[in-house]
Amino acid sequence: DVVGLASGVRAISAGADHTCAVLSGGGAKCWGANGSGQLGDSTTDQRSAPVDVIGVTNIVEIAGGGQHTCARDASGGLGCWGGNGSGQLGDGTTTSRSTAMSVNAFGGASTALSAGAAHTCATTASGGVRCWGANPDGRLGDRTVTQRLEPVDVLGLSGPATGVSAGSVNTCA
Repeated sequence: DVVGLASGVRAISAGADHTCAVLSGGGAKCWGANGSGQLGDSTTDQRSAPVDVIGVTNIVEIAGGGQHTCARDASGGLGCWGGNGSGQLGDGTTTSRSTAMSVNAFGGASTALSAGAAHTCATTASGGVRCWGANPDGRLGDRTVTQRLEPVDVLGLSGPATGVSAGSVNTCA
């Protein structure tokens, strides 16, 4: 058992060196390495037991990435925190954050979320996929290799996407 998570865990996700859980009350807790603020507790202190993520409520999904974490709330809103050297937080900057920041310009509600090593992707209510962050190998699916600080549409999907999975240097929907 993880100390501090005796019951009420609805979902869990592991990043490169941290883990996060969505609680039945809509909050979130994270633990592990925190050098980039990926635990979301407004510090960069490593934690061996779960700590509350500050500034998130009504969370239904959480995604741990390389050095960042993102969450989706019940209304489809997205927030991210942690390392942001490639724009993987989607807030229009490359500034790392130790508390949740809203993803800029997503363009409506999200229905699924996944975080990769240095990029993040989410599905839209209409079945599209939008991604942001590192893109040296085309992992954002926008037919470029340009880093994106805010979400861009994945191009060429043959039908509505119901899920998305961001890997280390790739993405599938």
